[in-house]
Amino acid sequence: MDFGDYEGHLYRLWSSVRIERSSRYTLFTFGETELPYYLILEPATPGEMVTVKQGEIRISRPQIITPGNASTEFSNFFSEQETDGEGLVQFLLSRSAAFSNLKIDNSSQKSELVSDSIEEIVDKLCQRLDAEGEEGVAILVAPEDLGWMALMRYAAERVMVSTPDNLTELREKGFLDF
Repeated sequence: MDFGDYEGHLYRLWSSVRIERSSRYTLFTFGETELPYYLILEPATPGEMVTVKQGEIRISRPQIITPGNASTEFSNFFSEQETDGEGLVQFLLSRSAAFSNLKIDNSSQKSELVSDSIEEIVDKLCQRLDAEGEEGVAILVAPEDLGWMALMRYAAERVMVSTPDNLTELREKGFLDF
């Protein structure tokens, strides 16, 4: 597959997942950040029940570097059937700023929520999280076979949103003085 094919394919995958609710917190500059989430998976066959997974992504110590120097590690994101996922991720990282020594780990389990309507589950989860005053839990929606892409998109967006504050903190602590 040439770069144009990868880019178009990646855009279609990226656009097929949604972040219905994001965490309001940024990543820690040092140490590990936990990003809890609910992942709502659209069934491949109409009429089937919607699957909901509750999980957490842990991101450790992002450091910004230039393209091509990344040593990013992803754990528990791709099943054995998702062979093109890692190739697309490496393509994406090589086309933009990358993150050195970034470790991203995912753990998930099925949730107790059951419905045949994605909107109903999103509404129930939003109401529950609002009632609990929980601002750090995301709600993600993806086709059943693209749950990994929703997790990747959410992790990437949290890293991008956090980068300016992380750089400011590094500068204030003298790590960016030359």
